[in-house]
Amino acid sequence: MTDLTQLTLKAALDGLKAKQFSSEELTRSFIDAIDAANPKLNAYVLPTADRALAMAKASDARLAAGEGGALEGAPLGIKDLFCTEGVRTTAGSKILSEFVPPYESTVTANLWADGAVMLGKLNMDEFAMGSSNETSFFGPVVNPWKSRASNADLTPGGSSGGSASSVAADLCLAATASDTGGSIRQPAAFTGTVGIKPTYGRASRYGMVAFASSLDQAGPIAKTVTDSAIMLKAMCSHDEKDSTSLNVETPDWPSFVGRSVKGLRIGVPREYVVDGMPAEITALWEQGRKWLEAAGCQMVEISLPHTKYALPTYYIVAPAEASSNLARYDGMRYGLRAEGNGKSLTDLYEETRAEGFGKEVQRRLTIGTYVLSAGYYDAYYVKALKVRRRILQDFENVWDKVDAILTPSTPSAAFALGDKQIDPVAMYLNDIFTVTANLAGLPGISVPAGLDANGLPLGLQLIGRALDEGTVFSLAGALEDSAAFTAKAEKWW
Repeated sequence: MTDLTQLTLKAALDGLKAKQFSSEELTRSFIDAIDAANPKLNAYVLPTADRALAMAKASDARLAAGEGGALEGAPLGIKDLFCTEGVRTTAGSKILSEFVPPYESTVTANLWADGAVMLGKLNMDEFAMGSSNETSFFGPVVNPWKSRASNADLTPGGSSGGSASSVAADLCLAATASDTGGSIRQPAAFTGTVGIKPTYGRASRYGMVAFASSLDQAGPIAKTVTDSAIMLKAMCSHDEKDSTSLNVETPDWPSFVGRSVKGLRIGVPREYVVDGMPAEITALWEQGRKWLEAAGCQMVEISLPHTKYALPTYYIVAPAEASSNLARYDGMRYGLRAEGNGKSLTDLYEETRAEGFGKEVQRRLTIGTYVLSAGYYDAYYVKALKVRRRILQDFENVWDKVDAILTPSTPSAAFALGDKQIDPVAMYLNDIFTVTANLAGLPGISVPAGLDANGLPLGLQLIGRALDEGTVFSLAGALEDSAAFTAKAEKWW
C-alpha cells in the first residue's frame, strides 16, 4: 500500500469508508511524519498529537457503526489564526503567544462536525501580514521544494506558509488557510499545491483573528482540485455571528470537478503582462490558454484598466483596517502585557505593542494609522475606497463577455528565505496578480501547472464571478487534467 501520508484527501476518505485502514492508523502516520519533518520545516507551531488520536478513535467508532460525516477520520492542519477552543491560537504573534481561546471558530467547528481530525496549529506570517512566512514570531517556515541551482532554504509563500508546506510535504491531508491579498493562492503556487479563496462572505470569519475585515476570507490548501472542493464545501456556511456572512446555499462543489468546460469563454487581461515578468511565467500562461482551448474554451482578450492601482489600493485599505482591528491588543484584556517601567496607561500600551508586535506588523500599523489620520483620510483612504470600487467595476464590465479569467498566480517561483526582507516593496509585489480578487470579493484558485528551469513549481490562477465557484472548479479540473502535474518535492527533511 502507498504510504498513507501520500494519499489525497479523497483517496483517504474512500479508504476509511472501505475500512482499508483506520483513522487512528492514518493519524499516527501523520504524527510520525510531523515529528520527523517539523524540526526542519517548522510548519507546525503546535502539534496536537493526543487530541488528534482521541478524535481519530472517535471517528473510527462512528465509521464502524456505519456513521460519520463528509470528512470523517481525515487528519487536517489548521492555520494558527482559526481559534480552537482550549488550544493555543497565536496568529504567529508574540502578543498572542499564550492565548487559549474559550470558543471555536465557525470554520473549524464545521470541520469537526464533519468528522475531521486536528493534527495541530500551522505556522503563518504574524497576523497574516507577509508574503514569505518570515514575519512569524515562531520563525520562518521552510518550503519542502529545493532549487536545482542552490541548496538554499526557500520560502513556501505567505501568509499561509505553514499550510502550504505541510500539504506539500505530506504532513496533513489538507489544511485550512486564509487569503487577504493572496495568502492562499501564492503559497499554493510556490509549493505545487491547490489553493482557493472563495467569494467574500462564503466562509464565516467568526473566530478568525482579523487582519483586514473587508478582505479576509478563509479557504483550503490541498493536494488536488477535488480535495480543495471537498474542503471548501465543509468549511463554508452561513453564520449569524458574522455580519458579512452570505445567506446562500453551499453547492456540492466536488461534483463540478470533471464537468465539461466546452463553450466557456475565458478572459485574458492584457494588464497582467507586467514589466520584468520571467519568460517562464509568460510561457506557462500561454500554455494554459492552449490547454483550455483544447478543452473547448474560447479565449477572449479583455481589459481591466484599473489593475495598476490594485497594489497601492490594497496597501492603503488593508493596513487601515489592520490599525483598527489590532487596537484591541493593548496589554489589558488578554495576550502579552509588557512588564516595563511605564508610569501611565499610555506607556503600558506603547511598551506592550513595541514588545509584542514584530517589525512588519508595526510597519503596516504605522501606514494604516497615517492614512486614517486627520488631513490624510480623504487624500488616501477615501480615494483608495473609490479606486477599489473602480476595480470591482472593471470585473463587472467583462462578465458579459467571459465566464472566468486566466492569469499567472505569481510573478516568479519561490525565492530564498531572506532574499526580499530588506525591500518591503519587492516583497509586496508578490501579490500583484492576486490582490484584485480580494478587492473585488471574487473567487480565485491557483492550480499547479508546471516547473521552472530550476525544478520549482509554478501556478496558474482562475478568477470567477462572485458565487460562481462551481465554474472555477470545473475549469481548474480541466487545467489540472491538462497539466498532469505530479511532481513532488524530493524528500530531504
